[in-house]
Amino acid sequence: MAEQDFIKAGFTVVGNETNENKLLSFLKENYPNVIRDTEINIEELKAVLGLPIDEKVNGYGLNFVGRNFARAKYAQKTEKELRLNSMLSKNIDTTENLVLKGDNLDSLKILKNHYSGQIKCIYIDPPYNTEKDEFVYPDRFDKEEAEVLGLANLSESDFARMDFSFKTKKSHNGWLAFMYPRLLMARDLLRKDGVIFISIDDNEQANLKLLCDDVFGDENFEGHIHWRRRHNQPNDKTKMIGLVAEHILSYSKNKEEYKKQGVGKVDLTGEFSNPDNDERGDWASKPWKVGSDQSGSRYIIKNPVNGKEYDEEWMGDETNYKLLLADNRIVFPKNGEGLPRKKYFRFEREEEGQSATNWWSHQDFGHNQGANDEMTGLFGVKNVFSNPKPKELIRGLVQISNAKNNDLILDFFAGSGTTGHTVMQLNAEDGGNRKFILCQIDENIDPVKKKDAYDFCIQNNLEPVISSITIERLKRAGEKISDEIRIENEKGDLFKKDKKQVPDIGFKVFDSVEAPKLQVDEKGQISFTVNESDTLSRIYNMIFTVGLDEPTKVPEEVVKDCIYKIGNHYYITNSELISSDDFSNAIKNGKVFIDGWTASLNGTLQNYKEDVKIVF
Repeated sequence: MAEQDFIKAGFTVVGNETNENKLLSFLKENYPNVIRDTEINIEELKAVLGLPIDEKVNGYGLNFVGRNFARAKYAQKTEKELRLNSMLSKNIDTTENLVLKGDNLDSLKILKNHYSGQIKCIYIDPPYNTEKDEFVYPDRFDKEEAEVLGLANLSESDFARMDFSFKTKKSHNGWLAFMYPRLLMARDLLRKDGVIFISIDDNEQANLKLLCDDVFGDENFEGHIHWRRRHNQPNDKTKMIGLVAEHILSYSKNKEEYKKQGVGKVDLTGEFSNPDNDERGDWASKPWKVGSDQSGSRYIIKNPVNGKEYDEEWMGDETNYKLLLADNRIVFPKNGEGLPRKKYFRFEREEEGQSATNWWSHQDFGHNQGANDEMTGLFGVKNVFSNPKPKELIRGLVQISNAKNNDLILDFFAGSGTTGHTVMQLNAEDGGNRKFILCQIDENIDPVKKKDAYDFCIQNNLEPVISSITIERLKRAGEKISDEIRIENEKGDLFKKDKKQVPDIGFKVFDSVEAPKLQVDEKGQISFTVNESDTLSRIYNMIFTVGLDEPTKVPEEVVKDCIYKIGNHYYITNSELISSDDFSNAIKNGKVFIDGWTASLNGTLQNYKEDVKIVF
């Protein structure tokens, strides 16, 4: 049956709604791009309200060809649904992790029904829009699509301009139009105290900063991390400045909410030692003398060993200095000839944590070569993925996001799967239960340009697409973590109660497929297109769409191939095959949701229209 038929018959219908007109009373918080510098951007407000947009008019902010087209893409209802892939999944009955294969814009729209406002940390490593990446705008943007999106006043010349702008290599317009709706979806998915990190290089860094200011609000900009991705020094004579670093832009959903929950800390860096055998353990030191641009307390310090005097301005007053000296926290380096320095101990820094800076070295946060080596170790062959990100980098980002036990981490450009691997590793180390959601399109692996990766897939009976690498990495990494914990536990005391537990190393995999739909041809003939999704996949799509239950939970089968439940929520497909007693029992015991694509307006269903909701 069609959605409109159920609506006309008086049923309540639940579906993948468009993203329009939902939080109009919270425009500033949820749609910061509408209000900028106390002025209202009329075109952005139209988009939020779902009104026709003039593609030729753009208001204040970052303007690019196709901006309003991309904004309308964000609001458009997805025509995709999910099909459970049991063969690729791991620990399917117990895992709380998800891997979604397909266009990430569709995946994000499906996720939003349940996960809106629930993601603590998002990391993405999108295409960098270089000649080498060969980025070409992948989304549809023809005249028919414009009409569906409700865009007004687009002429042939407007389409020609977008066609030229979007299909040109290294097109800034095309790249921005691609990123815009995906970042808008990311904003909707973030918790109030959530943060997003985006890796990028020089080609689009400036544009990305302006785009993120628009989407998240420039007041929520948290910082710009410079990460040294190379461990060696380049010597390219064709470039004035060699590329050794990449950019990571960070934004919070709401800076004040993020601060309330506490800013996360990174692992301790720096060198600690114990040359004087201090019983408090390893220590490092910092100058007691203030810097040249600082002011402090002035008094004379006398070196207790050689009697040398220093008349300077110091970090603390004389009373504080004497207490530190008595506590063996003041040292005079260079065999007693240097200026005094204050000790700080490793255990103290570990307790208070170390704040992140905007420079992340390759020694502390990993580098591309190290990440490549780890991939080689896992896969047994080289070059299965180009320039993967190291776990150390993602680990640091997750830490400063303050994502802890049971928090959700999302990566919708999953690539080599580093984010999922890192989450499992962190959980193994600290006993946490962070959960990951990864999205990766089934991008074909070129058999010539990416021969090693292609050959690996063929030799291991995997489809030669990037998501195969993502999933295989998660499987191998999970088993490696499990083996390491088993070995560590075997080495320890057999009777020790607090043995390390293997974290959740599983994941449910879903494929993106065309959703069923009604089509009308030129003669007015109606046809119903269906996919070949199994019963359990139909149930999971209902769970995603309704948004009341965790999509990672395994529904209990009540009536074979028809009725499933989670708690007191009953999900029914193939309702024509259900007896009146089974139907009434479900209604009596909980809330009932019926798959609209497999239901018809029969007498039994009509009798219960006040008690059920139809799901499309």
